[in-house]
Amino acid sequence: MRQPRGRASDSSVLAVGHGVNDLYQGAVPALLPFLAAAHGWTYVMVGGLTLAATALSAITQPLFGWLTDRHHLAWLVPAGTTLAALGIALSGPATSYAATCAALAVCGLGVAAYHPAAARLARTAAAGSHRAMSWFVFSGTLGVAVAPLLVAPTVAMAGLSATLWLLAPALVMVVVTVRLLPATRRLSAPATTLPATVSSPPADDWAAFRRLTALVVLRSLVTYGLGTFVALLLNARTGTVVAGQAALLLLAATGALGTMAGGVLADRHRDRVRLIRNANVCVVPGLLMIVVLPGWSGLLGVAVTGVSLYVPFSLHLTLGQDYLPGRVGTASGVTLGLAVSAGGLAAPALGALAQATSLPVAIAALALSPLASLPVLRTMADPAVRATATRGGPF
Repeated sequence: MRQPRGRASDSSVLAVGHGVNDLYQGAVPALLPFLAAAHGWTYVMVGGLTLAATALSAITQPLFGWLTDRHHLAWLVPAGTTLAALGIALSGPATSYAATCAALAVCGLGVAAYHPAAARLARTAAAGSHRAMSWFVFSGTLGVAVAPLLVAPTVAMAGLSATLWLLAPALVMVVVTVRLLPATRRLSAPATTLPATVSSPPADDWAAFRRLTALVVLRSLVTYGLGTFVALLLNARTGTVVAGQAALLLLAATGALGTMAGGVLADRHRDRVRLIRNANVCVVPGLLMIVVLPGWSGLLGVAVTGVSLYVPFSLHLTLGQDYLPGRVGTASGVTLGLAVSAGGLAAPALGALAQATSLPVAIAALALSPLASLPVLRTMADPAVRATATRGGPF
């Protein structure tokens, strides 16, 4: 008789699945330069595509989070990946702007369905370890990083209709996940495990969670703003689409490094709020380097921004779950969904700014977001640090 799978094995399945799912999230910015060039769409229309990919996700992801707090919905993990892949597959052959927006909205719906259920299961499997959760988030960032490597050659060689071939990774992962779904469902009990520094689950802290949500929204403005327009900027400066795809790949790759660094540092130094504050300060010079450095050297600014922008990524998720220990699905749905996707809602406005001024001006304007986060961070505290101090610990 086959032995039950352990938590480490469950974590691995969830991590790989997260990478495959987020590959399709990363495929959206990778496709934008090709769609804009093929159809002659303006910056505002390109921003509208990002809006289409994120609006439905932002609206529905908290709902999926609320549902996963009340029911066993492990099936949303393979179902969400399937929808996300289908949306990307149909976006290339779409013959009109409206049809492309609709396809990307389907992708966003799939992303919305996937994340709350997967993040809730991952938290239980991680048993309160920030490093383990950072591996889960890292795998998603790695999936985003792989997207340009997969999308760019496929579309460049075979045209936009070749996005249909991008269904393949999802189909493989869905088969694996469905086969292992009984083991995954075993983790579907309400996840209230907190870091070892917290002796008992505190009450839900909605005031702190609202401040965290504002913080994640401000970060997402930079994430989606860069994802939408940095490739277009590098393409224009170098005269080749290779530079733009390299920028997206570098942004995601350095973001993956930042994600892992955030988890390691949080386990070592405990105070996640301080880490987030320091990372936000470092985002500003990175953005300005993208704006002022010429040609390919702008990639240096992309690298600095990527690391700094993603150090807080997994920390936002675990903080949200710690602020709402009784509603882990809801916390995951908001921090990975509504708040993260909110940045995409501003993409058309950023496109209008770029059209009225220039792409460098629009990207420079993104530096206002990390600066605005600093007053919010001054009102926040890490609940794990607070609990340790109450017990007479080193903090």
